Amino acid sequence: MNDESPPLIAEHGDDPAQRSLVDDVRQMVSDGRTLLEAELAYQKSRAAVAGVGAKGVAVWGALALALVFFTLMALIVGALLVLAHYLGPVLATGMVTGVLLMATLGAALAARSKWAHTARQLADQDPAP
Repeated sequence: MNDESPPLIAEHGDDPAQRSLVDDVRQMVSDGRTLLEAELAYQKSRAAVAGVGAKGVAVWGALALALVFFTLMALIVGALLVLAHYLGPVLATGMVTGVLLMATLGAALAARSKWAHTARQLADQDPAP
């Protein structure tokens, strides 16, 4: 055997002709690790911003829904008071209750229709245009 053969792994050098494949792979792995760490840090910061934003949206959305609820309650009580003056308390209560039940039925039917439409779209294998 010849003891003067060149080493299998060349020494580090700046000249591409002097670098070995192992050095290039190590550099690529190092660059990939750095890129992955940077991407993870970026996504963590995005998630933090989204979390803070979602919390604000939830708080203001809940307040808006509560105010809409109380507004509708005031409207219903006002309708009862006005109708009670003209129709009497029992008939006014029946009329307001009937209107509310019809509105509830309409909303429930619309929700059922939307649910069925969504279920059909999800069940279809072909993407809808």
